Amino acid sequence: MALAREAADSGDGPFGSVLVDGHGDERCADRNREESTGDPTRHPELEIVRWAVANLTPDERAASTVYTSGEHCAMCAAAHAWVGLGRIVYVASAEQIAAWRRDAGAVRSVVTPLPITTVAPGLVVEGPVDELVPEIHSLIVRAARGA
Repeated sequence: MALAREAADSGDGPFGSVLVDGHGDERCADRNREESTGDPTRHPELEIVRWAVANLTPDERAASTVYTSGEHCAMCAAAHAWVGLGRIVYVASAEQIAAWRRDAGAVRSVVTPLPITTVAPGLVVEGPVDELVPEIHSLIVRAARGA
């Protein structure tokens, strides 16, 4: 959530992700950087995928967990599956985020929000994390309203 707040405070979408290895050690963390770089693919989940391929063995990737503020988009879910990363734990679902953005008057995404398991049915996925949903909800609404 700290990375999501940092992204939002920098004018990027409020998303952040952390890769934890099978021993529980943080190995990589990043935040959304779409607006600040002008690159709509600068999602933290995709950056983690790239880092994991360069730095972890296939077995280490499979034993890892990605904790993320929002459910992976289709691009990130596919990349996660293709490189064999392990479990995903997300705070808010793609459906929740899309509804909050719509209700706040944001422009509709050019990509249909899908559940991770629709894109990559073999992934182990947990979420939403109910106790953190109010915080990400406020960040999503703030960003959608341009505040």
